[in-house]
Amino acid sequence: MPVLGTFTRRVGHHRWFGAAARLLVPADRVVGRLTRGRVVALGLIPSLVITTTGRRSGKPRSNPLLYVPDGDAYVVIGSNWGQTQHPGWALNLLADPGAEVYVKGLRVPVHADPATGAERDRLWQLLVAEWPAYRTYVQRAGGREIRIFRLVPTGRGEPAGPPPAG
Repeated sequence: MPVLGTFTRRVGHHRWFGAAARLLVPADRVVGRLTRGRVVALGLIPSLVITTTGRRSGKPRSNPLLYVPDGDAYVVIGSNWGQTQHPGWALNLLADPGAEVYVKGLRVPVHADPATGAERDRLWQLLVAEWPAYRTYVQRAGGREIRIFRLVPTGRGEPAGPPPAG
């Protein structure tokens, strides 16, 4: 693992890191779009760009996210950097579980399955192994249950054009 990636994992639980990272999300969206999902989060952690349908607007909404693989699926978590509200993309997936991910230069249609019970516990372990700061985010979230989704491909990946803006 690169030194910068190791450093990022060590400081990820600090409040200042979450605040700074939130400010960088718009730039990360642009980089993810320009590289067609090949570079997200500066390449420091396994990341993808998810495009959901806005539950109120009906417009495509793209967000960079850390993921962990689980077989052919991608596991993502709605930590929102430990904020007390759920991220918009997670609410969008609950309203419409169909989405697309842009990962490693591929565009893959997916169906989002919210994780519950023993499956959620298993996926949680995978997530905190990749990003230990999730434990801190749970404490900061003020008692809200942080949602975990398993994004199951519904079709073959295709070479990605840029994700929609937003």
